[in-house]
Amino acid sequence: MKKTTFILSFFLLPFLMIAQDSLNELLDQYNNESIPYISVTELSVIQDKVILLDAREIQEYQVSHLKGAIYVGYEHFDINIPSIKNLNKEAKIVVYCSLGVRSEDISEKLKKAGYKDVHNLYGGIFEWKNKNYQVINTKGESTDNVHAFSPQWSKWLLNGTKVYTQ
Repeated sequence: MKKTTFILSFFLLPFLMIAQDSLNELLDQYNNESIPYISVTELSVIQDKVILLDAREIQEYQVSHLKGAIYVGYEHFDINIPSIKNLNKEAKIVVYCSLGVRSEDISEKLKKAGYKDVHNLYGGIFEWKNKNYQVINTKGESTDNVHAFSPQWSKWLLNGTKVYTQ
């Protein structure tokens, strides 16, 4: 039964996602809002005063990321890697991904591990770029490129150049 549900979910997920009319509806469908959101506008004001964690995969991070972001990944996320383990558990941490779904999962793991002030970036890097905030490449240079994750998810990236592979 579980296998059938997984297979159906895997094939139906792209169609369900495309049917979403707004980012709110999309995030409501996939998130339980266990982690408070922070808006891109709020983050832009305090970006240099928070710890930014990028919960996308390495090929996404390598295309572009927010300045100062630490790559932590999603599929192989490990709470015990030094870049996480050495963080101050009282510091304000903002986790982001493409839209805010994977970042909620990673944020929940951080909270469970005792990190106190964890936030999920509403709309993720897509919303950040949609509001014309800067993203940088691995050389630290400003870029318009954003890894769009997949053609289905890319509908939410309105600004910038969509990249699907590195």
